[in-house]
Parts: sequence; structure tokens; C-alpha cells
Amino acid sequence: MDRPPSPTPQASTLAAWYETPKGAYVLEWERGQFDSAVEDIFGFNAVQVGLSSIDFLRASRISYRFCVSNEPGCGVTADPRHLPLASQSMDLVVLPHVLEFGADPHQILREAERVLMPEGQIVIAGFNPLSLWGLKRWVGRKRPEHPWCGDFIGLLRLRDWLKLLGFELNGGRLGCYAPPVSQARWLQRFAFMEKAGDRWWPICGGVYVVRAVKRVRGMRLVTPSWKNGRTTARALAPVARREPATVPAEPRRRREPARLRLVVAGADKDTQRAGG
Repeated sequence: MDRPPSPTPQASTLAAWYETPKGAYVLEWERGQFDSAVEDIFGFNAVQVGLSSIDFLRASRISYRFCVSNEPGCGVTADPRHLPLASQSMDLVVLPHVLEFGADPHQILREAERVLMPEGQIVIAGFNPLSLWGLKRWVGRKRPEHPWCGDFIGLLRLRDWLKLLGFELNGGRLGCYAPPVSQARWLQRFAFMEKAGDRWWPICGGVYVVRAVKRVRGMRLVTPSWKNGRTTARALAPVARREPATVPAEPRRRREPARLRLVVAGADKDTQRAGG
């Protein structure tokens, strides 16, 4: 008696799901979006949080790049909720699907904001609940495999979180409009939906990648002396202008005209002759 074929093993991690036809379809689109998002960001330090087996910083021009994750085999093993990084030390932080599968997405986002420098940038990838992919997750909520076990975060919700932390969106795009079918041939047949989705229903893409910059408001230093109104009035009081002391000038003396004495040669000799 022939045995029925064994079912396809479920993806226990998101990295394993990327190896399936659906995952490869999503990964190919996300790589292109991450490459275009990080290639024009400059700085000294860049960190990727989660998914250490896939390099989403490959197109970055930042020289020092590393990954922090709680997965085994990662260069820096740590909890994304408590990053072992100094405050304001990173120029770029990448979060590929970390918020959906994290225990506390708010804390993960706060940690990313803490380690980012002012004007530093963050790139986030997530599944869109307002899509065919979100519909499949809503229908099968009890599925324990990835990515359906995650908590999909909508763009409007994510935008509010970023705004509260002082971030400003400066780029993003949605993609993967094809339905989440399991076979690669069906994904190829639905390839026409990519161009149609960008034109007719752009907000219904299955996956989004957004970029935001950390804004820091300028601070104004207030000294204690400004709190006293009298001190302020004294500091702004006009100063009387003193005229320089004048010394009376001495009266000028009148010069006498110069007298010329005419001496005629031989005048003494003539006088002697006249006397003789």
C-alpha cells in the first residue's frame, strides 16, 4: 500500500521561510528596496537588527557594518529590546521584519531611536495587513508558521509610532501584489499584478519598506540670570555717552615781520674819505 506524500515542512523561522517559493518572491523584492534605500546614506556605523543570515546592508557605503540578533551564530548576540550599543552611536539602523515578530515592538523601536545619531536614518520592512497577505493571515490566525504567526503592523500605525519618537518619513514603497500562493509557477502567472498594483491599488502591496530620519529639535540654553527681571533690565539699560574732556587752546602770538638789513660793500670807505 502506497503511503501518501508527506506534507511540506512548515517554516519555523522567517529565514527558513525565505527559502520557499513565496519567501524567495518576497526576498527578491525586498533586497532591491533595501539596496536603493541604504546606498545613499553616509556615515561611520551601520547595524542590522535580526535576520543575520541575510545581508540587507550589502549596498551600503558605510564601512563598518555588523548585525545584532538573538539568533545563534550572529556576530553580536543580544536581545533587540536591549541593544548593547552606546546612545547616539549609529548612523543607520535596519529592521527587517523585526517589529512583527518581536515580543515588544515599541521597545525595539525605542532602542533603535536611542542608538541612532541625530539625523541618522532607519529602514524598516514589514508585512502590510491591508493586502491579500494580510487577508490570509486574518483567515488563518491559528497558524504557527512564519510569516502568518506575526503581528502585521499597518503603515499608518507605524507612522504614528515613528512620529512620537521624533522620526520623519522620507521614503518608502509597497510591493508584492501577487496573492500568497505556494507554487512558483502560479507566482509567475500573477507577475502582471506588480505593475497593475503600483498603478491601481498602490496601498495594497503585501510588503512595505520605509525609511525615516531622526529629527532632533534645537535646544535653547537658559541661564539662571535670565530668570530675574531686574538683572535683565540692568543688562539692557542704556549707557550714557560721555564726551571727551576738552583743553582750552592757548592764544596764538602775532609774529613780527622780518626786517632785512642791506649792507653795501665799500660804504665804510666812502665815509672815511668824506671825513678826511
